[in-house]
Amino acid sequence: MREFHLAPQTHTLTFPYRMEYTHPHASQLFSDHISYALNDFQAESRIICVCIGTDRSTGDSLGPLVGSFLAKKAPSHIKIFGTLDEPVHALNLQNTIQYIHSKYPKSPIIAVDACLGHLKSVGWIQVGLGPIKPGAGVKKDLPEIGQIHIKGIVNVSGFMEYIILQNTRLSVVMKMAEVISSSILMATSTNQTSSSL
Repeated sequence: MREFHLAPQTHTLTFPYRMEYTHPHASQLFSDHISYALNDFQAESRIICVCIGTDRSTGDSLGPLVGSFLAKKAPSHIKIFGTLDEPVHALNLQNTIQYIHSKYPKSPIIAVDACLGHLKSVGWIQVGLGPIKPGAGVKKDLPEIGQIHIKGIVNVSGFMEYIILQNTRLSVVMKMAEVISSSILMATSTNQTSSSL
């Protein structure tokens, strides 16, 4: 766990950072953490968001929903991969990563994905430093991606994960996606402003 102290503010930013999507200030608090994590990449104005998942499974649609929400409002310096119309999933993730590395080799990548966890953790969102390992919860061996990762715990793990993902409440996934996308938009707007000063 890494801690970052912001001056002149009095609170400490700790990674990984977790919070329930229902918290009234969830979007702002996650935005603060994402923005601070992006400070290491101020020299590069473009930011890549890779939103992993598929619209064929309710639980696994968190990433594509985030991507679709971002696509409607994101400024030009944000490049989005993974929407409901054009998802990034197990079959095209490797090719997507190769394309990003060749086209945007210096740009920071924010990776977003759904995951399964303990019952008491369902509805929690986590932002952390370093790559995400997509598909780990359903025993898939997929390549890691991201300098910053965001995970949304959409349901319970431990038994018949594919069925669990398909029977996840869409309402919860939608609300989590709204929090994540608004956090990213606020953070990338703040980062773009500060890097241009």
